[in-house]
Amino acid sequence: MSDEQSIWKHAMSTAGVMIAFSVLGTLMLAYVHIITKAPIAEAEREAKLKLLEQVLPASLHDNNLLKDAIPIAAGGELNNRDETLAYRARLQGKPSAVILETIAPDGYSGDIKLLIGIKVDGEIAGVRVLSHKETPGLGDYIDIAHSDWIRKNFDTQSLAKSNNEAWAVKKDGGNFDYVTGATITARAVVKATHKALQYYAAHQQEIFAVNEVKESK
Repeated sequence: MSDEQSIWKHAMSTAGVMIAFSVLGTLMLAYVHIITKAPIAEAEREAKLKLLEQVLPASLHDNNLLKDAIPIAAGGELNNRDETLAYRARLQGKPSAVILETIAPDGYSGDIKLLIGIKVDGEIAGVRVLSHKETPGLGDYIDIAHSDWIRKNFDTQSLAKSNNEAWAVKKDGGNFDYVTGATITARAVVKATHKALQYYAAHQQEIFAVNEVKESK
């Protein structure tokens, strides 16, 4: 066998080994993906349910929120950048509440993403911050992990309890507390929550009348 043939044979052998390892690696990754897909999906569902229950206690519904969700188009009063889901809560088959996602686009450092639970009568069940970029130690008081501000200001609030003028921070003549030096942050959250309540009031019948259900992943 010539040197050229030997080199060629060695190259082909090496290539074959590399291909075999590549195929084996792909098969192993596919197998791992298959056996972990269901547990991961279940863990994600459990995490999402726990998040939803922060703004809507389990006592307010007996249906599976993740299986009773309808799509809400991006934009509009809720200011979401992408399509989101409205989670519909029911008790004994009757509407009891809805959970909406909304964005306050005018935070001090950008978007503040909120999750808002609203009872069927228009009263707030809970509000939580999903994400924000507000100043640590100052503007992050809107996060329940750092302060009880969001619970004290919004739980049980409604359009009926506070007129349009009252939906502002006290510095602007409204009813809502704020932290000195982080007024813009509070203004943004108050405004977004108010708009979410107005959205619900305008679309309540539509939300619960829609039959299309999109199971949350």
